[in-house]
Amino acid sequence: MIAQPKRLIVGITGASGAIYGVRLLRLLKNIDSVETHLIISGAGELTLEHEQGMKARELSLLADHCYDVNEVGAAVASGSFKNAGMIVAPCSMKTLSAIAHGYCDNLITRAADVVLKERRRLVLMVRETPLNLAHIRNMEAVTEMGGIIYPPLPAFYCHPLSIDEMVDQTLRRVLDLFDMADDQASRWSGMV
Repeated sequence: MIAQPKRLIVGITGASGAIYGVRLLRLLKNIDSVETHLIISGAGELTLEHEQGMKARELSLLADHCYDVNEVGAAVASGSFKNAGMIVAPCSMKTLSAIAHGYCDNLITRAADVVLKERRRLVLMVRETPLNLAHIRNMEAVTEMGGIIYPPLPAFYCHPLSIDEMVDQTLRRVLDLFDMADDQASRWSGMV
């Protein structure tokens, strides 16, 4: 019997940091055992074009399956759709708030809600600074529901030489949470 690939839902919202979603899909494209399901918001499309000079159509080529953000009847909107979980990279404060309050007004927030209710792994790479109390409380609420808040903060112990190296190291650590990281992740081995 051939093993089925692990399905991973990737959401990209309008927060600054579109590079995280792009690089995540590029990393996952090289892992044969992972099948990606991409949802990008309208604001995510704008940020993607502004920050990466890339159209959503081009980005969709990096994913195995793509859905319109308004396609609330898509497979990923159901708990019967077996998957390993979901990463929202980057995650806007609007999306965080919607997830924290169960407000499923689009496919990204519905898929995240389903992942939580099915007790699967949800990782939100929230992008905002400074944080106000509403942001912190929303992060607390999602954490209490079983989600993981993972602000994309770079690690400097691995001495990155480029933005891509910093971004990829962060994403490999996120993929560690799904047991999907490749062998390129820098691992702390103590002070030498």
